[in-house]
Amino acid sequence: MENFIWDYNSSDYFGHYSTDLSQISSESSPCYPESLEINTYVVVIIYALVSLLSLLGNSLVMMVVLHSRSTCSVTDVYLLNLAIADLLFALTLPFWAASKMIGWIFGTFMCKIISFLKEVNFYSSILLLACISVDRYLAIVHATRTVIQKRHLVKFVCLAVWAVSLFLSLPMLLFRSTVYLLDLPLVCYEDIGSSTTRWRLVLRILPQFWGFILPLLIMLFCYGCTLRTLFKAQMGQKHRAMRVIFAVVLVFLLCWLPYNLVLLADTLMRTGLIEETCERRDHIDRALEATEILGFLHSCLNPIIYAFIGQKFRYGLLKIMAAYGLISKEFLPKEARPSFAGSSSGNTSTTL
Repeated sequence: MENFIWDYNSSDYFGHYSTDLSQISSESSPCYPESLEINTYVVVIIYALVSLLSLLGNSLVMMVVLHSRSTCSVTDVYLLNLAIADLLFALTLPFWAASKMIGWIFGTFMCKIISFLKEVNFYSSILLLACISVDRYLAIVHATRTVIQKRHLVKFVCLAVWAVSLFLSLPMLLFRSTVYLLDLPLVCYEDIGSSTTRWRLVLRILPQFWGFILPLLIMLFCYGCTLRTLFKAQMGQKHRAMRVIFAVVLVFLLCWLPYNLVLLADTLMRTGLIEETCERRDHIDRALEATEILGFLHSCLNPIIYAFIGQKFRYGLLKIMAAYGLISKEFLPKEARPSFAGSSSGNTSTTL
């Protein structure tokens, strides 16, 4: 294996390992990336902060939505499920932080479960955002009351999103395992025997299309049409009501689009469409690490968006605090929007 390129990056535990472990020869001459150990403690601190902020923020979101379930809109139901997905992911970050420091010491079972939860979070997040974009498109562009706005049907839509996310994440349960790589610590890695390299490309391309590219195209179409309608009709109030939704989608794209673009470049290199060199492999590995950390930040950002932009979310939180005597009722505003996501459309009102 004269041209073998050693592509293991000890800081990445989620998906861009693709070396066929069974084919590593003792006579191979790999090129090693520069050590990133200097950044280890910084990354672990970021993981810890993101985990704490996400647990706190998304718990508050769930509490506010459930406390105000009688006035929740369809969008609020989707955002509740989005908070649940982010909360589940936050619970996995301590494991990745520990693995970053000392390798994967939690065994194969936890390797499968933790990897599975991370994948479910990613797919459910973008699919829920796609559902929100379709709901906004139908409510504003077509100005119609859609059938999915009925309470029981909204629940079925959310269940379908979770089912698709679970299905797309199944490879993590089936193929993830703890693997020894030469003298390096244990890693949580796909192990499909002699076909690892080939199958990893298949398992990467198909979910990336169905779980990212297709929902992204749906969102771009729906929000493109929605914005055009809002500006043409000069619907100022509804335009303001969309600020939270646009902010949520924009933050998701800013957090996860860079990682997926780098992952695409990595896939093109592994399929031979881009020449693979030691220098290019090192650059892509570094980019994957940096953009993945950016993706992790997403799980704690949505509650911050709601707090700064969502008037009803702030009202709901203050109302709960007043009910428990944490603040005076005098601090409560006299009026609040019907949806903590900022929706002012009567066509989208429903209950949980």
